[in-house]
Amino acid sequence: RMQRAAAGLARRAALVLAERGGVYGGRVLLLVGSGDNGGDALYAGERLARRGVQVSAMLISPGRAHAAGLAALRAAGGRVVPGPAGPVDLVLDGIVGIGGTGGLRANADGMVQRLDQLRGRDGERATVLAVDVPSGVAVDTGHVPLSASGRPTAVRADVTVAFGALKPALVVGPAAALAGQVELVDIGLRPWLRGTPALQVTEWSDLVDWWPELGPASEKYTRGVVGVATGSATYPGAAVLSVGGALAGPTGLVRYAGSARAEVLHQHPSVIASERVADAGRVQAWVCGSGLGTGADAAAELRAVLAAPVPVVLDADALTLLVDGSLADRLRGRDAPIVVTPHDREFTRLCGEEPGADRVGAALRLAAWMNAVVLLKGDRTVIGTPDGRAYVNPTGTPALATGGTGDVLAGLLGSLLAAGVPADRAAASAAYLHGLAGREAARGGPVTAPDVADALRPVLARLG
Repeated sequence: RMQRAAAGLARRAALVLAERGGVYGGRVLLLVGSGDNGGDALYAGERLARRGVQVSAMLISPGRAHAAGLAALRAAGGRVVPGPAGPVDLVLDGIVGIGGTGGLRANADGMVQRLDQLRGRDGERATVLAVDVPSGVAVDTGHVPLSASGRPTAVRADVTVAFGALKPALVVGPAAALAGQVELVDIGLRPWLRGTPALQVTEWSDLVDWWPELGPASEKYTRGVVGVATGSATYPGAAVLSVGGALAGPTGLVRYAGSARAEVLHQHPSVIASERVADAGRVQAWVCGSGLGTGADAAAELRAVLAAPVPVVLDADALTLLVDGSLADRLRGRDAPIVVTPHDREFTRLCGEEPGADRVGAALRLAAWMNAVVLLKGDRTVIGTPDGRAYVNPTGTPALATGGTGDVLAGLLGSLLAAGVPADRAAASAAYLHGLAGREAARGGPVTAPDVADALRPVLARLG
């Protein structure tokens, strides 16, 4: 399996070199640790050296390098060096792999901090290719340890070649941003990859499978009706945005209940609007909380939503109201699904502690405690279910870090629930599509929440 891993590494490294002036005569620096990760890098270096690449190896622990791999590299013409000399087109990070913990040690960290200074034949910064995972990251959680000055003590890779299966650190947490472009290489591990994956990464093909189908007999009521109890006289925009997200989704009708009724009808005349949840009429799911406020009237509306025997999405102010124990107790007695959508500060208010280094574990603990699907928002949004399953969204973008985009997400999520999509799949789908809409909106410059709501429509049109 090490040879298969080395072959995958060498192939990807050769592609990088070809883009930077050619494989023959290319210059590669191996950063070699003491484990099998270092062995993978050494054998990949051997293959490259036999193609005319000038390969040098820096040994982090000279007496503990993979002996057979080192011998193979030397036999192919590779050299062991104390430091880079001359141009370096490509760096292979083979310092530590999936067994590493606690960030890089001082000697390795010092070496890694100098990588940005390396330049190739073309004068550009050396490309960094990580072996399986960027060295120094917490593989199981995606956490990245920081130095005393707040600097990540891990490799920042341009490309990561993963072996056999994706590791959590490649798809979740701050480590995902350090992995760069991830390529998966099959090294024959399938017979040993048993059981349930720790994480499911949502893909476009999943949405195609999960999306509600329309037929000749479809009409607005059979497609589902979503109720939206959001906004207030103080925050009417939250109502407009959440209704906009709901209208973009697959349901056939939106009913709005709240004091921002006039603003909602002005922006969305197709909506049926009332002042209170009790007067809204029949729906197949409720969205509640965005801009609702936290006073007595808001709490009464939340109680009315929770009393309805349909799935609910609880966002923003509804989560603040849940800190009141009497309202939180209502969740555990419900039979219909619940989805809560906290960002980190809201998570902390609900749990009394921050999500911490293990965001997946944090989402799953909250999901079990609340008996709800938890959509923990962030750059890599995590969805946790009460029965212990987890999804991670790969489409997140910093462009969504602006006021009101979460309101759009909540509305879209409610529409999916009302259309009959199971809560976990609805949450995973909404996060994925919301991220794509954010990326689409960002093409036109700085993003606002209305831009994201507008961008949802062409994105969802691709689903037919």
